[in-house]
Amino acid sequence: MIAFFLLAFFMPLSSERFREAIMAMLDLTKWYAQEHVILCLLPAFFIAGVIAVFVSQGAVLKYFGAQAKKWVSYSIASFSGTILAVCSCTILPLFSSIHKRGAGLGPAIAFLYSGPAINILAIILTARILGFEMGVARIIGAVVFALVIGGVMSLIYRKEEREKVQQQMNVPQEEGKRPMWQTAFHFFTLVLILVFANWGKPADGVTEGAWFWIWANKWHITSFFGLLLVFSLIYILKLKWQYVLTGVLLTAASGVLTESPMIHMVVGIASLAVITLADKSEEENKQWTLSTWDFTKQIMPLLALGVLVAGFLLGSTHGDTHLPGVIPNEWVVNLVGGNSVFSNFFASIVGAFMYFATLTEVPILQGLMSAGMGKGPALALLLAGPSLSLPNMLVIRGVLGNQKTAVYVLLVVVMATVSGLIYGGI
Repeated sequence: MIAFFLLAFFMPLSSERFREAIMAMLDLTKWYAQEHVILCLLPAFFIAGVIAVFVSQGAVLKYFGAQAKKWVSYSIASFSGTILAVCSCTILPLFSSIHKRGAGLGPAIAFLYSGPAINILAIILTARILGFEMGVARIIGAVVFALVIGGVMSLIYRKEEREKVQQQMNVPQEEGKRPMWQTAFHFFTLVLILVFANWGKPADGVTEGAWFWIWANKWHITSFFGLLLVFSLIYILKLKWQYVLTGVLLTAASGVLTESPMIHMVVGIASLAVITLADKSEEENKQWTLSTWDFTKQIMPLLALGVLVAGFLLGSTHGDTHLPGVIPNEWVVNLVGGNSVFSNFFASIVGAFMYFATLTEVPILQGLMSAGMGKGPALALLLAGPSLSLPNMLVIRGVLGNQKTAVYVLLVVVMATVSGLIYGGI
């Protein structure tokens, strides 16, 4: 109450920079709401719900054990982040459970890093907002980090690992309710809808090539995968075809009444939510939408706050719009501008100790880059920030101890610094 009062009492309304920062904050928030929430985030939340409800946790964790083949466990652990929607704190219970059950230190660490580093929501937003090149660099860097850090940790503590391998693993072997191919079909259908609905326009002047053709026909392609989703809802999830068909007709009707794809997506998503929530035959169908709602409640308020803070502090830059924030650009340039060792190391350290809720690193990085942050330090922060935070370190310390936690954090910071230097020099 005291802090809020002082903020209101001393609010510098007469300052031109303060008023510009307020406008930048509102402008960036409006742009995010119009361009990213409906077509990008809402479908992604439903994908996260699929992972939470339809994919057996035991079926995933069994591949991380010490008895599993190394190439299998490390590969799955390193790429697991692409199908998870978790932050550096949400990943901790899963990491703790598989470690205590006897999972190898290397795969467990790879899973710990990969989970929040490259979840599917972050991949889409990074490529869409920060550029395709940064999105690819983040994916490659995060996967390589997970493999290298997990392997180095396993090598350093190889004596303990040999003892763990000799012990019997007791990982739950839960059988899925349906064949794996059906769950995979349903999951990847949703992923492809998300990908093509957000397919970016090619550079100005490009009127040919595969990328342009896909962009020009992206709604036809998205509609095709929408029909595959209808098949999945009826055949795999066993939803009543009458209800599904009603949702299809409502979505099609919205396409006749308006040309806005956002309206079509809203009607389709609302229909899907109502159909699944009203289903009485399969409890999982209802839980899918409830889990999606849980992800939405967890992420959206923090994401909105991140957008507001980023806009106020660092300004709004999109398209032809550039509104300055309250922090002068020269401050950012001095600390994280260019591609020096200090700027990359500073970005890595700040990222490691800050807490980034899922996706909030994207608008923050957008503001920093528009204010003068170099692309090398930006990647360094992307590779260190989402996977580490001060709360995250405290929990890891309780599981692994002081020494292993310090080694893990040091490896992340050093590799992020080196990666930023390399990427910035390309």
